[in-house]
Amino acid sequence: MLGSVRDLAPIILVILFFQLVVIQQPLPNIVQLITGLLFVLLGLTFFIHGLEQGLFPIGESMAHAFARKGSAGWLLTFAFALGFGTTVAEPALIAVAAEAAKVVAEGNMIEPSSESRASYANGLRLTVAFSVGLAIVLGVFRILKGWPLQWFIIGGYILVVIMTAFAPKEIIGIAYDSGGVTTSTITVPLVTALGVGLASSIKGRNPMIDGFGLIALASLTPMIFVMAYGMITL
Repeated sequence: MLGSVRDLAPIILVILFFQLVVIQQPLPNIVQLITGLLFVLLGLTFFIHGLEQGLFPIGESMAHAFARKGSAGWLLTFAFALGFGTTVAEPALIAVAAEAAKVVAEGNMIEPSSESRASYANGLRLTVAFSVGLAIVLGVFRILKGWPLQWFIIGGYILVVIMTAFAPKEIIGIAYDSGGVTTSTITVPLVTALGVGLASSIKGRNPMIDGFGLIALASLTPMIFVMAYGMITL
């Protein structure tokens, strides 16, 4: 709880400073704000505690188990399922996909009906989830082979720049944002634990060097796939 208070303190101070000093207006609905702040504090506390007690240990233990089992096929299958499943469940991605569908419909790029918006949003979510699943597979395969991460990142961003020149302008911003919303509250803990646990289980791999980087790949591939999705659908 004290750690959560310390983490939230800078945000609270910034809001108070700009509200009282810059805007020079009293805080509206003080009781409601205090109540909401308490809920945020409790939610952050329980969320961090849940990560430490549940998600991180299960991710690492499953990585150790797959490494002992010695089945690369099942490990890669699990990596794809983990990336796909956690991304589909991301609240941030659901919100962004729904908003993107609304804007695209208002721009008359798809039919302005609820069915068309739902279909577009679901297609966008599945595209992003599929790309993250492939990214986690690629990252796990990189750990198994010991390949350097920088070549994947450099090559990926070169492809992003090239695709940006050809993708519809309406999809570019959505594609770039999709890379950020996929690495949120659900995906990051499990994927990070998988990478660190796997690198710790393989002889010759350094968890600090090889265990991290999966999140970078998970942020990169949605940009590529969403721009490709826009080229096909728009």
